[in-house]
Amino acid sequence: MIKNIALGQFFPGDSAVHRMDARMKLILTVAVIVLIFLVRTLVGNLAVLAFLITVTLVSRVKAVYVIRGLKPLWFIILLTFVLNTFFYSGGTTLFSWWILRVSQEGLINALRLAVRLVFLITATTLLTLTTSPIALTDALESLMKPLKAVRFPAHELAMMMTIALRFIPTLLEETDRIMKAQTARGAEFDSGSIMKKAAGMVPLLVPLFVGAFRRADELAFAMESRCYHGGEGRTRMKIMRLSARDFIAALIVAALMVFAAFGY
Repeated sequence: MIKNIALGQFFPGDSAVHRMDARMKLILTVAVIVLIFLVRTLVGNLAVLAFLITVTLVSRVKAVYVIRGLKPLWFIILLTFVLNTFFYSGGTTLFSWWILRVSQEGLINALRLAVRLVFLITATTLLTLTTSPIALTDALESLMKPLKAVRFPAHELAMMMTIALRFIPTLLEETDRIMKAQTARGAEFDSGSIMKKAAGMVPLLVPLFVGAFRRADELAFAMESRCYHGGEGRTRMKIMRLSARDFIAALIVAALMVFAAFGY
């Protein structure tokens, strides 16, 4: 299960989405997230779904990788749906038993929230799948550069966020190796009561944290040995430039937001 998680992974490609400026992709991703929370009708949600499917097809990223990004959060999506279904107040009652009550409005609201979560995860997964960690770092730093006027550490914050994102797949692989090693020694992670499962996580978490701190120490030593001292005076091999495809993508997202703003 762990190896199927796509969060934080980058899949190289030469599609139009891959070649877009990382700054524009970040801005448009935020705009799409805002759009997801603005849309309240079936037509609007279908428009967002069509947009996400189109981006997936244009980026040439296999749909299985996008679906993998949803797998770790299926429980949260399902829990959100159930809680909003049974504990929504008001509306036409369809079913009632003890403290549980299902209403027509509750079902619609629960479905709307679940769809929003799926769209939100898909949009952010497409961003990480089509943008390298280095490009994300440069984009974040470039977008936060005006904050340097108030002594905001834009480069350091962008570096920390990108390192954290980059190490997600590494830690997941490490977790998978530790689980296999502990299972070979007789450990059980999927059986027994909740307390037994929680106790069984201890031999997994301890070596995982030790390994994470060791990797962090090695990374810090490697950066120091290469004379890293922050973003002051640093140059880049690839200069970010906006192109026609970036403005076309911005116009498409703007049209979608106008479509949602008028209540469709």
